[in-house]
Amino acid sequence: MGKGVVMITGASRGIGRACALRFAIEGYDLALCCHHNTALLEELCLMIRQLSAAAPKSPPEPVRVLAFTGDMGSWEETQAFFCKTQQELGDVDILINNAGISYIGLLTDMQPEDWQKIMASNLDSVFHTCRLAIPSMVRRKAGRILNVSSVWGCSGASCEAAYSASKGGVNAFTQALAKELAPSGIAVNAVAFGAVDTDMNAGFSSEERTAISDEIPAGRFASAKEAADLLFRLSQMSPYLTGQVIRYDGGWL
Repeated sequence: MGKGVVMITGASRGIGRACALRFAIEGYDLALCCHHNTALLEELCLMIRQLSAAAPKSPPEPVRVLAFTGDMGSWEETQAFFCKTQQELGDVDILINNAGISYIGLLTDMQPEDWQKIMASNLDSVFHTCRLAIPSMVRRKAGRILNVSSVWGCSGASCEAAYSASKGGVNAFTQALAKELAPSGIAVNAVAFGAVDTDMNAGFSSEERTAISDEIPAGRFASAKEAADLLFRLSQMSPYLTGQVIRYDGGWL
């Protein structure tokens, strides 16, 4: 048994992958899911098991890792993920909602099905996982929920109306849910990330990356490891820190 069970959505790449490695190093058991990238997720799980086996421990307690492929925008698939996690690992102690997709384009060019896809992946998924994680947390009067958000949920971005709306919803959801769960000792926080060096931002040309970096007072993109380190530290804080949307953007906004 590890220090606890951490569930991470969108774990095959980027911030989710970095989080999985960070929590594994700290000795947590992991329930990891992705929507499509099963091979990448299995590769990550193998890496974590190898790292855990090689790490000195007394007594030896290898990290347990569960991999699941499914759409957290689907209530039924999220239920299946939680059922498997409960059977193999037990109750979720820390929930990190990282699953999400982006859409760049004029709103007038966006189709209704594109809007629904963004909302399902970025916002509905947060409701689904929280709805299923909360009962056991309330029963134990302990737990941490961390939602990966965006600075565009705080201010809005041109040509990203749907993405901005979904992340704005995550921010409001975080603040409201924190008030519900604070009496049970459960902290709910969000991190509104700025430009992070992940696959989601890999589509930028070198010129575009330079232009964005020039807009950021810190002068660069954050790394996925830096993002994961922040999320880990937040998971260890007193539950008195709750209901916060913390901007991590190098002074961008």
